[in-house]
Amino acid sequence: MAMMSTPTRRRLSDAPFLAAATGARPTRRPVWFMRQAGRSLPEYREVRAGIGMLESCFDPELVCEITLQPIRRHGVDAAILYSDIVVPLKAAGVDLDIVPGVGPVIAQPVRTPDAVRALPRLRHEEVGAVAEAVRLLVDELGDTPLIGFAGAPFTLASYLVEGGPSKHHERTKAMMLGDPTTWHALLGALTDITIEFLRAQLAAGVDAIQLFDSWAGALSLAQYREYVLPHSERVFAELAEAGVPRIHFGVGTGELLGAMGEAGADVVGVDWRIPLPEAARRVGPGKALQGNLDPAALFAGTAVVEREVRRIADEADEALALGAAGHIFNLGHGVMPDTDPGVLTATVEFIHGLSV
Repeated sequence: MAMMSTPTRRRLSDAPFLAAATGARPTRRPVWFMRQAGRSLPEYREVRAGIGMLESCFDPELVCEITLQPIRRHGVDAAILYSDIVVPLKAAGVDLDIVPGVGPVIAQPVRTPDAVRALPRLRHEEVGAVAEAVRLLVDELGDTPLIGFAGAPFTLASYLVEGGPSKHHERTKAMMLGDPTTWHALLGALTDITIEFLRAQLAAGVDAIQLFDSWAGALSLAQYREYVLPHSERVFAELAEAGVPRIHFGVGTGELLGAMGEAGADVVGVDWRIPLPEAARRVGPGKALQGNLDPAALFAGTAVVEREVRRIADEADEALALGAAGHIFNLGHGVMPDTDPGVLTATVEFIHGLSV
């Protein structure tokens, strides 16, 4: 399906988040947090009471409410759609569930050529509830940008092959290294699903997209280049004509940052292990960076949080001097469930008070 321009997308060129993502000068340092809409907020736990994770992701009004909660509470510069990376797999017909305390669990792991061939394709209408949630949010958010997202093909493949979360990804790597034909067929199918899921969000009006390759840090650079990069590249290439900023993020991916930048994103997310100036050197000039406060620092008290925020702001300025196109303040991974929401609100206020 060809990408279409859509009249529903708002014109928000003055929004600090979009300015930083596109190489313009923002009016303030933009900040949002991965997993800002979720478990750390009491209002989230209240509206989710008795509702399963996947069920909540297909309820447009609930998705809208949860996505808006951190905007109301924290005043962050972007909303991110409340969803989960396995939502498009579930929508397509893969038998899976998100088990509390475990994560996504796949009923029938995909480990053979026949299983790969049997994978369903995602049709636009199967994520109609997600698109409707985006439309509701576009109406509610005013001048705050909305980020849509999807899991990258490798990370989705890891869940499918392992049957759930994995520490070492041994079955995944065994297929990748031992049966590359089946591996590339699997990632090709997942790339199609990812593109279709993001296209549905773009057509409904999201202002940016983020591709989460959460587990790519388990790979060597050579493995990433051969077995993953071409597929992530295709995701970004096929969505380029939408004209919105594209963000790429993974955890523990310091050694992969250059290659992840090559995949075609406009913004590269950086976890807390790599200083932003070093990330700028690895990614190369012309792309914005996003990150990278250690989420654990939020538990260390106000003085430490402010010291760490100042350090990252200084490192971001150095990264800009090295050629980075912009900087979006974020955590180096997601908000932890036990994080004090008041600390997040205070951190946003502190970041907004720093000079640009």
